[in-house]
Amino acid sequence: MATVIPFKAVRPTREIVSLMATRAYDSYSLGERNARMKTNPFSFLHIINPGFRYQRRTAGSERYQLVRNRYLEFKEDGYIKQDQQASFYVYQIINREGQHFRGFIAATSVQDYIDNVIKKHEDTISSREGVFKEYLKVAGFNAEPVLLTYPDNDSLEIIMDKVCEQRAEYEFTTTYRDTHYLWPVSDTKTVTKITEVFKEISSLYIADGHHRCASSVKLSQEMRQSEADIETNSNYDYFMSYLIPEKDLRIYAFNRLVKDLNGHSKESFLIALDAMYRIENRGSTYYHPSKKHHFSMYLDGEFYSLYLRKLNYDFANPLEALDTRLLYKTILQPILGVENPRIDKRLDYSTGSEANSGIRDAVDNKKFKVAFSMLPIQNWELKEVADAGLTMPPKSTFIVPKLRSGITIYEF
Repeated sequence: MATVIPFKAVRPTREIVSLMATRAYDSYSLGERNARMKTNPFSFLHIINPGFRYQRRTAGSERYQLVRNRYLEFKEDGYIKQDQQASFYVYQIINREGQHFRGFIAATSVQDYIDNVIKKHEDTISSREGVFKEYLKVAGFNAEPVLLTYPDNDSLEIIMDKVCEQRAEYEFTTTYRDTHYLWPVSDTKTVTKITEVFKEISSLYIADGHHRCASSVKLSQEMRQSEADIETNSNYDYFMSYLIPEKDLRIYAFNRLVKDLNGHSKESFLIALDAMYRIENRGSTYYHPSKKHHFSMYLDGEFYSLYLRKLNYDFANPLEALDTRLLYKTILQPILGVENPRIDKRLDYSTGSEANSGIRDAVDNKKFKVAFSMLPIQNWELKEVADAGLTMPPKSTFIVPKLRSGITIYEF
């Protein structure tokens, strides 16, 4: 049973929402970030990059306090205001490829994460959890929802259809040519219905935002210990999420690029691969795999198809059946010597949405020696891994939609 509740979002005014909303902070180059901040005084970047005002880098507690200061200034200037009524927020994105994403921005339960009602498929790094926990504690807000997915549900679709018949509170298009819409939902009957429907859903799945979830748990536990008089339903016991149906989730693969052959010649490398794969040289023609457990490899100006010899590999659990795990266990680790894909500097990644032209250019330019691509992991595979309590290898999924910061803000 999932606990999903409305909350009083802090939001920009209709007039400046398109100017305030930003991509994730680390998706901007330094030059791009500075250019946007010089020309746009309403950008949410001014809050999350407060050192810009003083032309200096800030970090740690100093930065967190300055973030808090800038946030309060935006409130004082009336750029952002808190809703008077707790609401759900129907949020729709139509991207430049014409893909539609629609769901609810809401508060989701820390206890559901602890109880495995909200299920994860990635490991988190404790040090990163701690850093973001401190940031949340000092700043006092979170501006980027966790992306959660739920099983397709007709009742929730009917509610969203009805809400979307009305004029949207926000409608704006970004420079990426993605159009965003938002409808606050605060009437008691609809709010109650949404809450009740989610209570009938047994599991929610994290698509993107594992560290934000884990950090919110740490913050809640710390505040519970330090404040004996904290209210039973404190905001610390929830975190902001964007919940979308499974049908709206899009998953792409990450390509793997390796800088050397770990001492192998081209010939000895191909012979080593032959033990686990049927190999066919496809020449210079683009080749992309069409089935699970098939890979595309680009080496020395040519594409190869790699078909797993299944008798040599045991699919003992959902994790072992993932192509990202399979590639690691049969090629990256035993042949190319990549022991820890999280930190090995010989290994890099590019999104599968960049197609094979990206990996060919990277190898032809001598930056990498060999590259591999695969089919994306499917949503049912993500769920099987999460249900089994297992975690995927790093960079197993590139998931859209990618959310903007500063459209709805959750205060603690």
